[in-house]
Amino acid sequence: MARNRKRPRRSESRPALQPGDSWLRIKNPYPPIAQFSEDEIEAIHLASLNLLSDKGIKVLSEEARGHYRDAGFDVSEDTLMVRFDPDLLLQTVMPAPPTFTMHGRSPNRWFEVGDNNLVFATVGGPPHYSDLENGRRAGTHDAFRDLLRMAQNYDVIHLTTPMVEPQDLPTNVRHLHMTRSVVTLTDKPTFIYSRGREAVADSLEILRMAYGMDRQAFESKVHCYTVVNANSPLQLDELMCAGIIDFAKARQAMILTPFTLAGAMAPVTLPGALAQQNAEALAGIALAQIVQPGAPVVYGGFTSNVDMKTGAPAFGTPEYVKAAFASGQLARRYRLPYRTSNVNASNAPDAQSAYESQMSCWGAIMGGCNILLHGAGWLEGGLTASLEKFVIDVEMLQMFASLMQPVICDEDTLAASAFDEIEPGGHFFGTQHTLARYETAFYAPLLSDWSNFETWTENGSVDATRRANRIARAALADFTPPPLDQSLLEEIDAFIEQRTRAGGASLSA
Repeated sequence: MARNRKRPRRSESRPALQPGDSWLRIKNPYPPIAQFSEDEIEAIHLASLNLLSDKGIKVLSEEARGHYRDAGFDVSEDTLMVRFDPDLLLQTVMPAPPTFTMHGRSPNRWFEVGDNNLVFATVGGPPHYSDLENGRRAGTHDAFRDLLRMAQNYDVIHLTTPMVEPQDLPTNVRHLHMTRSVVTLTDKPTFIYSRGREAVADSLEILRMAYGMDRQAFESKVHCYTVVNANSPLQLDELMCAGIIDFAKARQAMILTPFTLAGAMAPVTLPGALAQQNAEALAGIALAQIVQPGAPVVYGGFTSNVDMKTGAPAFGTPEYVKAAFASGQLARRYRLPYRTSNVNASNAPDAQSAYESQMSCWGAIMGGCNILLHGAGWLEGGLTASLEKFVIDVEMLQMFASLMQPVICDEDTLAASAFDEIEPGGHFFGTQHTLARYETAFYAPLLSDWSNFETWTENGSVDATRRANRIARAALADFTPPPLDQSLLEEIDAFIEQRTRAGGASLSA
């Protein structure tokens, strides 16, 4: 007969201690894993330079082509191709800073990007939203606001994103209401879509108002970021170019991320896909530095593979991990901060979503990433934001954050005194050494249930997905937004009303 070793329920025991400020700024103490030798990385580097020199990048933006031409690169107005002299390209990229600081609306919401600093962001941009109560459906503004509340609730989340697309808001004013929700529900640095110059300008203006700064003060620090995806293979469109130009001028951060899926938009071989990724990233970074030398940029790696049976994207694969290791090597080759992602291809917050996300995170963290995008909530290859997966991912990120904390080894932690209190064959539960440390000695889980089978069964046999739903609902019910001065909110609302009357923003470059 199995022993029924009852343990107290979490509610009957002392509450788990909250990490507080310890997770606001995380440093990765582990040396990054190298996928390739130095010679092999140099070969990929040279292959990308040859690609840029011989073939070039198609640039659809006339303004961007003008910047490239003024910087000395070969521009064809007939083919819209820009070819890059390798030496000039490397010289152009060089002013990009290896580190920079991002600032949120509250004084403690700041962190360094680059070096061995590690920053976690939420899922960004899915068209669908899902939860256990209502299943998968089109994203709404209410869903977006709930995910913002979740992002604000956990200190292990450093950056917010457009966590789901609010399809119930008209496209011409969507950015206005999304940005208002961001500044009223969070105080963390945030994302702005590069979806046209008017929308970018509007969003930056709302952020500036929320920060209570004039434009000069706002642009003196980094408060937000955008992601610019190349139209792989080898093309930059007008909206993306406009985003690079506008963010460089505003001195806000941008993450240059080619969308290179090996076997589809990139060569099927990993070195070939990485050479293309590197070429596209360098072309975009060069444009930012031409417009504003020293503009804060991040080298983005998103290379994965497709399912060769169906053509569907695959994430959290061994190939994705290898690409993450290698992309970190390339970013460090150019002394740039590095971004990758927590991604999976599962259609539900199930075991597949967990093990593919775990693979992705190990690849990112041990590849030396600085910004982990899509850190919480990603499902269905990025097509769905899941409430339950958000909590599952937060647990995983908190565990990684705890892993990054240093272990102190000294006379006290070597615990010689504890051995004086026990007899051989005894235990350490009641020693003074244990009692002085038991509340903080180990990571306290948010989601994991460590009870034995009998206790778990008595408590309803609730699995991790259902526990995640309960945790999310409790967090949403107890949410308190960060303070925002009423006068600033009134200024923001007046601006939104004025821009709405004017027709909102045209989603064009």
